[in-house]
Amino acid sequence: MSKTIISLAEITSFQSKEEEYSPYNWYKRMLHQDPVIYNEASDSWHVFRYDYVKTVLSDFKHFSSVRTRSIVNVGYQSEGDSGHENKSERMPDQLDIHNVDPPEHRKRRALLSSAFTPRSLKLWEPRIQAAAEQLIEQFAEQPTVDIVAAYTSIFPIIVMSDLLGVPSKDRLLFKAWVDKLFMPTTSDNFHEINEMKKQAGNEYYQYLYPIVVAKRSNLEEDIISDLIRVEVDGAHFTDDEIVRTTMFILGAGIETTSILLANSFYALLYDQPELYEELRNDLGLVPNAVEEILRYRFNISKMDRTVKEDNDVLGVKLKKGDTIVAWMSAANMDESMFEDPFSLNIHRSNSNKQLAFGYGPHFCLGAPLARMEAVLVLTAFLKTFSKIEPAEPFILEENLVPAAAGQSLVRLPIKLYK
Repeated sequence: MSKTIISLAEITSFQSKEEEYSPYNWYKRMLHQDPVIYNEASDSWHVFRYDYVKTVLSDFKHFSSVRTRSIVNVGYQSEGDSGHENKSERMPDQLDIHNVDPPEHRKRRALLSSAFTPRSLKLWEPRIQAAAEQLIEQFAEQPTVDIVAAYTSIFPIIVMSDLLGVPSKDRLLFKAWVDKLFMPTTSDNFHEINEMKKQAGNEYYQYLYPIVVAKRSNLEEDIISDLIRVEVDGAHFTDDEIVRTTMFILGAGIETTSILLANSFYALLYDQPELYEELRNDLGLVPNAVEEILRYRFNISKMDRTVKEDNDVLGVKLKKGDTIVAWMSAANMDESMFEDPFSLNIHRSNSNKQLAFGYGPHFCLGAPLARMEAVLVLTAFLKTFSKIEPAEPFILEENLVPAAAGQSLVRLPIKLYK
């Protein structure tokens, strides 16, 4: 079922790309003045406070993930399903964990989690570390590098294509497909972008389907093989279901991780440059630094829900069918939870309470993988380079582009010192 996409521009009213990339003043204003607010232009409610956000994300009796209006714009919409060529448009019901509530959600999530077990993470760690080190080798002797082009945008593609079990020669195809499938739209460009998404979805489907079929007779240690092996009430997933599911796994694994990694380097270059030397001298600080960067710099994380029944659990009168948006990144700036929240502090004792990956039944399945990738990427880089500096005068506004998760860095030049 197609959903009406809700534009958030009516409530944010950001005046520049830089303001959207660093929305701290807006978050501060909303947290202090309007922690729960109705926006008439978008016909939607918005919550910002930490405890309110957690309530919306975890109280599935009052706030449902089954919705007809959403802020999420992934994949394409069609007027109908004419057969094979449209199958990439939607998730198969039994694997769609995003648009369903408990108790059915628990069953579906358990099925999909077969691809993200602790055993899998342990097996993947050496492969992920090797990918990070091999990429660094390619630019380690250069005096300067665009870290986005050379490292943070390429690394997740290598990792996710490897973990899916597809030929390494086709990695850049995945990047091109994901860029289109996660492309944001406006009312003005919706039809044009939707056609691009449709083409990308169909190309992806036609590429991956024969790979899934072939893997059934040659199972390996990868996500596709894990989805082939998993059993559901005595039945296995079809090839079609696996292909469409991997499209969403791939998108989440590339888009969000790329943004997290690029933002991490931006934080070390511009938010608090002295942190680089501190981290290099004590690599044990890296995991908590990743948590703090998720809290402070992964700053456009949000989820929407539908009000399931009339209630006032947030202190306002909500009606059945209302749409409500929970701003996790604003909640990460709530001073009732985080002391001095608008500062980057890698020694913060409760950084791991950040809500960038969500909360409650729909907590991100890929969070452990994203955390591992960020830690391994930063650690490998810190071990190699003694110091980094901006390579040139950098105008942030000119190096941002709209993405599904907000504004994304497309370029970040860095001067390297061995």
